[in-house]
Amino acid sequence: MTPSRASMSDVARLAGVSGQTVSRVANGSLNVSPGTRQRVLEAMDSVGYTPNTAARALRSGSFETIGVIAHRLARTGESSIVEAVVQAARGSGHTVTLLDIDSTEHEDVAEAASRLSHQAIDGLIIIRAEIEDAGRLALPAGLPVVVADATFGGRLPMVGADHAGGARAAVTHLLELGHRTVHHVAGPADSIPARARLQAWREVLEERGITPPEPIQGDWTAESGRAAGAVLAARDDATAVFCANDEMAAGLMLACTEAGRSVPDDLSVVGFDDIPLAGYLCPPLTTVRQPFEELGRRLVDELRARISGVTPVAGAGSSDEPAALVPCELVLRSSTARPRF
Repeated sequence: MTPSRASMSDVARLAGVSGQTVSRVANGSLNVSPGTRQRVLEAMDSVGYTPNTAARALRSGSFETIGVIAHRLARTGESSIVEAVVQAARGSGHTVTLLDIDSTEHEDVAEAASRLSHQAIDGLIIIRAEIEDAGRLALPAGLPVVVADATFGGRLPMVGADHAGGARAAVTHLLELGHRTVHHVAGPADSIPARARLQAWREVLEERGITPPEPIQGDWTAESGRAAGAVLAARDDATAVFCANDEMAAGLMLACTEAGRSVPDDLSVVGFDDIPLAGYLCPPLTTVRQPFEELGRRLVDELRARISGVTPVAGAGSSDEPAALVPCELVLRSSTARPRF
């Protein structure tokens, strides 16, 4: 006679907890104390209980799994948002299936979405797809989708950081210190966040009647910031610079030191992102903090609402999906000061 399969109730009874607590432990949720988690895991081992994802999905209509499509994970923004999504999903009892793609051409994103939809996911988050026309993006019918930091013209729900607002705060800070103008080291031209920061920098200067100097093109790397710094360090009229990310700001500060120019006495520097290293540079970097943790939570919450039907999934061709921008915060440190003149 074949022994009966151990159930969640058996585990709960042995561990002295509720079935809901057992479910949370089985799903990897963080909302369980370490002691209780250990007791439940020991009870699972004792009775031979193994969570059955497929059976659970048949009963509940949910696989409790979120798909994530991302690319260029070596970049700070992409990797930080993915990490935040994973943490938020784990906290809500969901697992994440991640697919890293080489490009964000319409066909590549569509193929990735199709592959994930066949891997038992309940919904999909697309991280920073550099796609201008969502109408050309074919996604599986009925699949709830939310995008992060994208410009889809309202055709897909979007949650993103307020890059423009953060850039405006950075440039305004430098001008209010008394600098006559602010130079800019821009990110890649194909980056949506970089373009938003570039445009905001230009607008703040123009609003104050200042002709923007020619931006210096960077590629997010510290090496490109170092090259930009060598250019600016040779200019006596350059007293302030806004870099589109912290890595380029770090490289620029190194170039200033190599050229015998002081930060902030000779050149004030502001970055963007507030990476962990920013506060430990010499001098500590004034920068714009991206709300990565909040972005991850908001993306997961928005997707879960659509999975549960609280917010209906838009039909094909819809152009009225919401776009939520999460504010960025200017973090003042020691790399900015009033100009000497």
